[in-house]
Amino acid sequence: MDVDTAFVKSKRGIVKIAEMVTLFIAFVCFAAGARSEFIAATVLEILITALLLLLYLLKLNKRLTFFFWPFVDVFNSIFAAVYFIILSVWALSTNNVTSTLIGGIVGLVSVGLLCVDSYLLAKNITFNIPRGEANDKKPDE
Repeated sequence: MDVDTAFVKSKRGIVKIAEMVTLFIAFVCFAAGARSEFIAATVLEILITALLLLLYLLKLNKRLTFFFWPFVDVFNSIFAAVYFIILSVWALSTNNVTSTLIGGIVGLVSVGLLCVDSYLLAKNITFNIPRGEANDKKPDE
């Protein structure tokens, strides 16, 4: 197995790791507040993000070509951002437990990171254009 250490140092790698950290902090806060509906959603997104991070770290996205992985990642980021906006606003509006409120705030930070992740991925996705041509085009074309 070849490990892609350059991915960890790239913008997308740093954003993915930051997502994992904020999602884990939100999970700990929701667990302290004993809110199972928030815990389940947060753990699910931690697992999905960890699997995508592992996919990129081990360069499995180049071996498993039956999915267009950047599109899967963008879809996950957008869906998770919308879901965590709803979840965080719900946590902030219905609870007065401090840990749940902090989890909601950290969840909103995660939404920002998920939006940045989807933007970084979406601007690199090109359809029906070979990679060399997409990178060689001038901005005014």
